[in-house]
Amino acid sequence: MMDEKKLGQYLSLILRHKPEVIGIQLDEHGWAKVDELIAGIRKTQFMDQTLLEKLVAEDEKGRYAFNDDKTLIRANQGHSIPVDVGLKEVQPPEVLWHGTGEKYVASIDREGLISKSRLYVHLSADFQTALKVGSRHGKPVVYAVDARRMHEEGYVFFLSVNGVWLTQRVPMAYLKKR
Repeated sequence: MMDEKKLGQYLSLILRHKPEVIGIQLDEHGWAKVDELIAGIRKTQFMDQTLLEKLVAEDEKGRYAFNDDKTLIRANQGHSIPVDVGLKEVQPPEVLWHGTGEKYVASIDREGLISKSRLYVHLSADFQTALKVGSRHGKPVVYAVDARRMHEEGYVFFLSVNGVWLTQRVPMAYLKKR
């Protein structure tokens, strides 16, 4: 049986990237039927409604959401598959932050921030969160993003329900290493 951390990572894999690993499909808005999700996970390990609700409630990043009657579940953002989670355009604060590992700096300094396999670049509202994110990738490097100027120049920003800022890309002209 997987520990809860690994089970949470598995849930992320299913709801953001590969629902087919347990034989389910997401709808166009990223929703999965909870009963199908539970049945699919049960093929290889224990899962029930109570454990699923616990994983969602205790996820420190707030990655998941249920619909009102808890018959559907989805990831709030971070998808590599095309879904529309209903994000609304929002005016960003003056500065947003992006944390990464030192090993990615040369690429970022060349190309700016690109979404790569995800639908959006993920940005943080504060330096400390970006530093924590960057630490997951080795020695952390944090970039300040001139979000206000980007927005004024036509770039679109979204704010996910769990506080992650999203945009399609961030050209180097709007980045400064901190």
